[in-house]
Amino acid sequence: MPIIHAIVLGIVQGLSEFLPISSSGHLILVPELFEWTELTDHPSLNKTFDVALHVGTFVGAAWYFRHDLVRYIRAAWRSAWRLSIRRVDERMAWLLLISAIPGAIVGAAFEGFIEDHLGQPVLIGVMFVVFALVLYFADQLPQRRHQDDFRLRDAVLMGSAQAVALQPGVSRSGITISMGRWLRFDRTAATRLSFLMSLPIIAGAGLFKGAEVVRDGGIPDNYVAPFIWGMLAAAVSAFVVIGISVILVFATGLR
Repeated sequence: MPIIHAIVLGIVQGLSEFLPISSSGHLILVPELFEWTELTDHPSLNKTFDVALHVGTFVGAAWYFRHDLVRYIRAAWRSAWRLSIRRVDERMAWLLLISAIPGAIVGAAFEGFIEDHLGQPVLIGVMFVVFALVLYFADQLPQRRHQDDFRLRDAVLMGSAQAVALQPGVSRSGITISMGRWLRFDRTAATRLSFLMSLPIIAGAGLFKGAEVVRDGGIPDNYVAPFIWGMLAAAVSAFVVIGISVILVFATGLR
């Protein structure tokens, strides 16, 4: 696998995971467009590379939100130690974990069906258009709620929306931001909640699929360098796009 292909796909993953344009859809369409067959001809290797890119994406996102992540981990530990939830940070920590449950259930139950039947380019294109319209109309709604207003109902609904993004062509960030806006969160809150929700679901998926990769023999020796470069590209691009998105959303929220 050429290293340049790995870098391009890593950048595509990092950008499209947090922009509302579907990472899974673009990771299918880009190799199709350029006729890069080194992964598409080997489904198991393609799956392994996908895991590697998601690990890179998680690293970039976790580094950007490292202060929030440390605060929420401490809050969850504090809450679990005394068996009660008393502070906003403690509630947020548990709700972010709860938001990952619908995606984990759907992913585990329908992983094979999704990979085998829902990755056709035409269907991906339709999903691009449909959920772009969903986001557009959701963003016209009033902005009444802030991040600290996040409650159990919101976590379940936004988490269920996140599960829909297992369909290639449905953006995880796009659909969770859309649901957040339908729930009347302001743009900044909906965006930050969407990005924070990505951490447990990406980490969980990475661990689950990573165990499968190890069980199947790991990464072939001649693919180690491209995988590392792809992961680095995904991490850096994810970090950059999150930072730019947060700044732009905050700026538009001031209008």
